[in-house]
Amino acid sequence: MTTSQSGQSFFKRWWWVIAGVVIACAVVVLFAPAASSDPDGLDRVSGDEGFAEQAEEPRYQWLPDYTVPGIESEHVSLVLAGLIGVGIVFGMALGAGAAIRRSKRHSGSSTA
Repeated sequence: MTTSQSGQSFFKRWWWVIAGVVIACAVVVLFAPAASSDPDGLDRVSGDEGFAEQAEEPRYQWLPDYTVPGIESEHVSLVLAGLIGVGIVFGMALGAGAAIRRSKRHSGSSTA
């Protein structure tokens, strides 16, 4: 098998994954800066019902308020936080798919 054949088979097999990641990244870059600064549903209800004051601050925040600490530009920080989120979700989905595929192979080989 030549390098070009393996390269073609990679893109032939994974084109939908690559397209999905590109689309997700484009959505983040285009629409994240337009997101509402109003509180989300849970924050809104806790404020309306009066128990928001009882909440404790988290001990550690990876991306506080959907920003990356140390980045001065709010727009760049927001987009970068979104892209990090896309990467995390992509990695988790890829890992879950690999685990499921591996478990199906092992369960299929033991019954044969």
